[in-house]
Amino acid sequence: MNISMILYFLGWVLKIEGILMILPCAIALIYQELSGLYFLGIGLFCVTSGWLMSRKKPSNTVFYAKEGFVSVALSWIVLSIFGALPFYFSGEIPLFEDALFEVISGFTTTGASVLSDVESLSRCMLMWRSFTHWIGGMGVLVFILAVLPLAGGYNMHIMRAESPGPSVGKLVPRVKLTAKILYVIYFSMTVLQILILLLSGMPWFDSLAMSFGTAGTGGFGILNSSCGSYTTFQQAVFTIFMILFGINFNVYYLFLIKKPKDALHCEEMRGYLAIIAASILLIAWNIREYYPTILQAIHHSAFQVASIITTTGYSTADFDLWPSFSKTILVILMFVGACAGSTGGGIKVSRIAIAFKTVKKEMSSLIHPRSIKILKYEGKPIEHTVLRSINTYLITYMLIFACSVLLISLNEFEPTTNFTAVAATLNNIGPGLEKVGPTCNFGIFSPFSKYVLMFDMLAGRLELFPMLLLFSPRTWMKE
Repeated sequence: MNISMILYFLGWVLKIEGILMILPCAIALIYQELSGLYFLGIGLFCVTSGWLMSRKKPSNTVFYAKEGFVSVALSWIVLSIFGALPFYFSGEIPLFEDALFEVISGFTTTGASVLSDVESLSRCMLMWRSFTHWIGGMGVLVFILAVLPLAGGYNMHIMRAESPGPSVGKLVPRVKLTAKILYVIYFSMTVLQILILLLSGMPWFDSLAMSFGTAGTGGFGILNSSCGSYTTFQQAVFTIFMILFGINFNVYYLFLIKKPKDALHCEEMRGYLAIIAASILLIAWNIREYYPTILQAIHHSAFQVASIITTTGYSTADFDLWPSFSKTILVILMFVGACAGSTGGGIKVSRIAIAFKTVKKEMSSLIHPRSIKILKYEGKPIEHTVLRSINTYLITYMLIFACSVLLISLNEFEPTTNFTAVAATLNNIGPGLEKVGPTCNFGIFSPFSKYVLMFDMLAGRLELFPMLLLFSPRTWMKE
């Protein structure tokens, strides 16, 4: 284990986090809020500590997959701990486990909150809360890869550990350039949404904060009503951009290099959009009697489907009051998630599609034992390593899910609350059903349960294994 390189990366993480705290400091200055001093102090501490840790590059830069996974997992933990301190020291979130829960929910783009009244927070705290979504959406380590003067193949280990999906592909041969392209697309789409919302008449503060939440598919609202108080047009903008940020960013890259045919033939994107369309129509038909017109039913159905499948977690209505059929569809979408290579969470459409193809192949081999059929996805044969990783992921996912539900059941809440609370955190969605529905919060859980759910949020964002490796004794053994 190359500890010196891991500490070097952690130093860069602290420096970047300290610099990013300039935004809430600026907001505090604009609104003349003393809470901004906490961001200033903690930001300076992060920059100083980070500089001391990374001022000299280690002589031994040998970096394997193990170090990559550990670096990513520890980076997100460190990022969350220091990101929670302004909430805690200011007293706006008095309990440390609640402040940590809120920030982990932000950085992992979950959007699950322990707060019953978000409007009581100061403006700078609200902005930092939403900004954590944008930081975590693409991944802070991907950003570091884009700006760090690194060389060698070890940077791919970092990207593989932080990027969502069954496999990580480089857009271009150089990882650093890939990271830059991803962030340019990410930044441009965020700016576009901000501009559209500003033109629609939304206040600039709301436009910024809500766009950060949409881009990162996070879901922290700045109003107690989430998105319910905004106009129908503004809600439609959220719907469209939530869907767009749930698409694999490789598709946008193909459009940029003028390969629209290749982009439109993306099997995962087509499957993702088909699931969204079918879900919208089914739910709209099921809730048509709940709204004056069918158009309103379609509008709210589209918003909620987009919010859940992309794991954003915004809401325009209390879907916990919808019929069981609609709620069941939404729960299924919690597990499906968005596309690989997007800012969305969940199991991912690509994994589910490949799993279905595997089942179909096995059924075909039972009927025709001598037939040889090669599994293909996106027009390419699926490698055995990818199939193995998907099977391992799904088994691990089910084990973590079951253990988490069992552990938080000690709170003696009904099964629906426990099940959807774990589903909402492990899949980085935000709201669940019953006591963790869209009008409720996660503050009802005990400190122990909150730490279980915090682990689930981090594990879900980092594709399970980086977090699990931290608890393996073999990870820390000298070879």
